[in-house]
Amino acid sequence: MKQINLALQGGGAHGAFTWGVLDRLLDEEDLEVAAITGTSAGALNGAAFKSGMVHAGRDGARECLNGLWKRMGAVGDMRIANWISGMEPAQIAQAMEYSLPFSVADTWSRMVSPYAYGPFYHNPLTSVVDRFNFDEICADEGPQLFVCATCVRSGKIRVFTGHEVSTDAILASACLPNLFQAVEIFDPETERTEAYWDGGYTGNPALYPLFNDDLPDDVVVVNINPLERDEVPKTPQQIQNRINEISFNSSLFRELRAINFVQRLLKDGKLKAGEMSRVLVHMIADNDLMNSLSVATKTVPNPVILHKLKKAGREAADRFLSEHKEDLGERSTVDLPAMFG
Repeated sequence: MKQINLALQGGGAHGAFTWGVLDRLLDEEDLEVAAITGTSAGALNGAAFKSGMVHAGRDGARECLNGLWKRMGAVGDMRIANWISGMEPAQIAQAMEYSLPFSVADTWSRMVSPYAYGPFYHNPLTSVVDRFNFDEICADEGPQLFVCATCVRSGKIRVFTGHEVSTDAILASACLPNLFQAVEIFDPETERTEAYWDGGYTGNPALYPLFNDDLPDDVVVVNINPLERDEVPKTPQQIQNRINEISFNSSLFRELRAINFVQRLLKDGKLKAGEMSRVLVHMIADNDLMNSLSVATKTVPNPVILHKLKKAGREAADRFLSEHKEDLGERSTVDLPAMFG
């Protein structure tokens, strides 16, 4: 039995790609997930995966993930979406990005604070997250779960785990400040109630919780934010989208750079084996697909896009397993020296 840790990035509705990845990994009877760290959509996917595993094993995890994305909009009146079902994701993304409803909503979100709604404010994700079984999510059995959020006051990351994981913790992890009011949660360390925003600003996701001695060496990052884009963004939508991607990848890059530094010290004999964790880094991604999408497909859970993303996630995971399953436990399959050379 091979054991791995999963690091699930946030990226709004693009988290349906991770749905597909997890769905494919569940097919591997000799592969076990020991721990999951997740931010935003990654936290939702991680919570669904753990709840299902505790409840009914692999079939339960698949059922919980399907239920999550049904609530997120993957199952709607597909007759309405038939006219775009044959389009490529890039075409759908462009159509959504330049549509009048999206343009109006995007402009409104930049001009109006979510606090302006007063008593009429409602976080639409609440009804999605409230359906989780938190007795299962917080259970001692099953994979360890870490949920990442950003403290508004200090700008530091907070990682919720064990019985700290709640509806509010997951909503905090997915709280984009121009769309949602900050989520307030008591922090026993500061002994005060803190406000939290999306964890992507400080950890997308945080990798360091996976470095514990009781966890396996392998960290599989499911990447849904393009690390690189060849073309310089020129339209306002493209510029804003790339700013979002860079800011949400920066924390991941910092941790990967630190891992690369430690691994180099171990290789050069400047650190003794056992003094620092050995981390084997892997990545499942589809950069071509993600480069064809945009912030519009992140914020609007279009059923056609969600199903295309799930299919792409399954295919990406299948490619990874075909090429690198035997590398698990043996070596990293991400070339960190080349990435930071």
